[in-house]
Amino acid sequence: MPRAGLTPVRVVAEAEVVADAVGLDRLTLAAVAGRLGVRIPSLYKHVDGIDGLRREIAVRAKTELGQAMARAAVGKAREDALTALAHAYRRWAKAYPGRYAATIRAPAPGDVDDEVASATAVQVVYDVLAGFGLSGVDAVDATRALRATLHGFVALESAGGFGLPVDVDRSFDRVVDGLVTAMSHWGSMAA
Repeated sequence: MPRAGLTPVRVVAEAEVVADAVGLDRLTLAAVAGRLGVRIPSLYKHVDGIDGLRREIAVRAKTELGQAMARAAVGKAREDALTALAHAYRRWAKAYPGRYAATIRAPAPGDVDDEVASATAVQVVYDVLAGFGLSGVDAVDATRALRATLHGFVALESAGGFGLPVDVDRSFDRVVDGLVTAMSHWGSMAA
């Protein structure tokens, strides 16, 4: 019988806290069980092992990141929308590093919940890029460039990779300005 008060949602929420504290790659069932005051076998009544737990974190994290970007971009267009989205992405990734790591992988084929969460987050980006006149394969290419740039910046920043004596926020603003410029001309660059 499951422990009173222990639910799949509570287990995943606790695992998110652990992942943010120690990193998604260092998340263990033992750490989650310890935080919840239960033994590891009790978790199996609520999640499908460590892989299932990481998958649940990924679905929730993609949904949360998508919502953060959407909230930031709503009511804005073009440069303002892209700038707001980029800053929201960076803020969220820095605030929730373990969860952010779970957003990186594409969903497994047939994992409907993960596919929906991923598609919803990507749609926010597509909606912003539509303001630049981008759709179809141009939007896919631009989304990949945007994501790669933002992820690269966030990953380097989180790993302590920016040691030069220039304000990192200033550098990020310049990167975002560059993305705005690139997206403004993206359609004309098509092969």
